[in-house]
Amino acid sequence: METITVVLFLLFCVVVSDLLARTLPIPVPRPLYQIALGGVIGLFADLRVVLEPDIFFLLFLPPLLFLDGWHIAREEVFKDRFVILELAFGLVFLTVLGAGLFIHWMIPAMPLAVAFALAAVVSPTDPIAVSAIAKHAPIPKRMMNILEGESLLNDASGLVCLRFAVAAALTGGFSLTDAALEFLWVALAGIAVGISLTWAVTRSKNMLARRIGESSATQTLISLLIPFGSYLVAEHLDCSGILAAVAAGVTMSIEESSGQAQAATRIRRNTVWDTIQFAANGVIFVILGEQLPAILESAAETVRVTGHHEPWWLGIYVVAICLGLAALRFLWVWASLQVSLLRTGQKRPPRHWRLITAMSLSGVRGAITLAGVLTLPLTMTDGTAFPARDLAIFLAMGVIIVTMVVATVFLPLLLNGLEMSQDSTADDQEAAARIAAAEVAIAEIERVQHSMAEGAKDADLFVTVGASLMDVYRERVRSRSQEGEAAVLVRRVDWIEREMRLAALRAERSEIFRRVRKYQLGSERARKLIRELDLLETRYSAEPKG
Repeated sequence: METITVVLFLLFCVVVSDLLARTLPIPVPRPLYQIALGGVIGLFADLRVVLEPDIFFLLFLPPLLFLDGWHIAREEVFKDRFVILELAFGLVFLTVLGAGLFIHWMIPAMPLAVAFALAAVVSPTDPIAVSAIAKHAPIPKRMMNILEGESLLNDASGLVCLRFAVAAALTGGFSLTDAALEFLWVALAGIAVGISLTWAVTRSKNMLARRIGESSATQTLISLLIPFGSYLVAEHLDCSGILAAVAAGVTMSIEESSGQAQAATRIRRNTVWDTIQFAANGVIFVILGEQLPAILESAAETVRVTGHHEPWWLGIYVVAICLGLAALRFLWVWASLQVSLLRTGQKRPPRHWRLITAMSLSGVRGAITLAGVLTLPLTMTDGTAFPARDLAIFLAMGVIIVTMVVATVFLPLLLNGLEMSQDSTADDQEAAARIAAAEVAIAEIERVQHSMAEGAKDADLFVTVGASLMDVYRERVRSRSQEGEAAVLVRRVDWIEREMRLAALRAERSEIFRRVRKYQLGSERARKLIRELDLLETRYSAEPKG
């Protein structure tokens, strides 16, 4: 009962933080309110959340990473794939190596393997935190796509590095050759598990749905189980559950382009997933704040081992780590931009120093960093306490808070008036898709009206409805006040209009999905169009039949 009460209270804090973020005039991202609420709870409330690392990892990371992979704009990411790969892998490995050595040099009491583990968990960026900041800062669309693509991949690469660093800390040894071979197995097998399991599940449920009908609740529940199933199967095979969850999300996005699911299923499922994402991210940040006072007390004891006695040394460590991360990111972004310009033959963009600085400050750490650092083992293999665990957790928390605050303050200033070159292909694709879908819908209305009117006594009525739906709306308003045969006629018109609209909407959606499969329309624009059509279909499907 106590555990249930704690969970409900944490969810209530998430709701309160959202209300504060929406009502208070101070432009502060919602995660900072959640951290502050958690800190108040940790200081004054008799509430302690005991975190089991493995359980915490399993509960929070698979669904969040799966959702990132599911909703990523694949085509936009592919266009900037070189920049994203350079940031997601090259920068992560540089951060783990450079920041790890720097942290160990700065805090000798923290073993080198633990320092590498801390560097690994602070290397991934968080798109949710950046999105929250983006509400108060005009982040260009292309820049946001790069940040989202980077965060999707560096979550996996950073957490895989964490796995190796923790293993080195527990065993006391590390072999680069063995680590490279194991990395290949961990990465490739994890990706294969996510792809194959998601493909098998989605194909099976689509086949069953065609035979026995589709249940929105069942389809939603299956989508919730896929990331956890992928993660657990991958971990059982001793490969990366993180990469399995990411690959499962990307595969889910590709499978969804087949258009098998019903409109009502997509709408309800998206609503459920939006709620889960909102709640999971919020609970993580509230827990961060709640753990902060206790972690601060324990970390202060660890600092004294290094020869210092004043708690403010913790602040110095946090600031130094943040400066080191920012410097590494700035240098890497600058080098990546130079390589990109040489590869494409483009000229240096205007205000490129502002762009580089903005990209550097956009490397905000968030939920993935916290979830990762909280999975550090409690004990070593011999039963002794894991060295400097509380200090590592506190420093990771400090990095999260500082990067959020710095981005909140300085990003709006840097991004004011800053623009990035945009590809007009997406707009052209959307316009072409709308035209094509409308043409297909018109053809479908003509086919349906002829099919429905054939042999009917009121054939002229079908022609009238199909020719101009706007005239039907006006006629409906005029004839609502009438009774008798006129009211019966209105109901008949409504039914005809409903059937024609549903047929047209389904034809439009089929055309959209066809263009996605043919790579003539990006998945992000397709989701926008499909959601519009799904909402309209749900509206008309809910109306009574004639």
